[in-house]
Amino acid sequence: MEHIGDTVPLAELLDERRHLVEVARWMLGSRVTAERVTDEAYREWYGLSDGERSRIRTPRTWLTHVVGGLSLARLAPLGPDGEGREDREDREAADTEGSAHRRGPYGDGLAGEVSEVLLRAVNTLSPAQRAAFVLDGVFGAPTPTPTAPGGAVRSLPPAADPADPADTALRGLRARSGRPASPRRQQETARAVRQACADGDHEGLVALLADDVTVYFDGGGKVRTQTRPVTGAAPVARSLLTLLSAQPRTTVDTWPVNGRTGLVARHDERVAAVITLDLVQNRVAQIWAVLNPDKLRSWNRPVTKRN
Repeated sequence: MEHIGDTVPLAELLDERRHLVEVARWMLGSRVTAERVTDEAYREWYGLSDGERSRIRTPRTWLTHVVGGLSLARLAPLGPDGEGREDREDREAADTEGSAHRRGPYGDGLAGEVSEVLLRAVNTLSPAQRAAFVLDGVFGAPTPTPTAPGGAVRSLPPAADPADPADTALRGLRARSGRPASPRRQQETARAVRQACADGDHEGLVALLADDVTVYFDGGGKVRTQTRPVTGAAPVARSLLTLLSAQPRTTVDTWPVNGRTGLVARHDERVAAVITLDLVQNRVAQIWAVLNPDKLRSWNRPVTKRN
């Protein structure tokens, strides 16, 4: 059975990605570019082997170093005009968004950690000096040693996002024998799963799961989720309890998902995970946890009220 050592509470996953985006944003000045750099960092994480990932004691620090290296590479001058390696299509967004972000307010994100006076001093530094200050002085992460030409950090070649196991999951579920649960039973089970997670009730959650239950995590390569399915009632229960553990500003509710009752987890009132529960013989046989920010955009679109 798959180990669950990589399972991380939902709130921590979201905070980690926000942290990485903020590092890149303050180095590059553009949120658009920062999001892309963060995606590249996660691709490098998923490009590692299981053994390499297991030897990294603090993944957040490792990812911060990678983000710093990728940002430094974009800041490295390429031509006589001294223009950095930031994508040309992002330049206007970087100028507009970066200046607005630097103007304030100073009580949000990184700006809450640095006084306005110090912030102005940082803005007088060269790009390389500013990168070193942000990584080492503010975020407590030593700047990676430059190894590529021009002082830029050489990073690992980007790897493809983890393969989507949806087809495998559906084939496995359809291959099972048994009568599908009724809508009422589906709703009752979803509520029971939610309550067990809220109470941290491992034994109660195990009782709701099939012995060979499998949970699939879809992070889209953009958050640090499990790279392989977790199988078995006890490991799946521990994995869900960790992911949905009680955290400030995090709520879990039952909600219609794909025509059945599933779970929707929100953090700061935004949908952060959608979980489907497939039942066979009145027990949960398969779980699909979607944490991919791209797939959750439709859940977070504002609802337009009609007159």
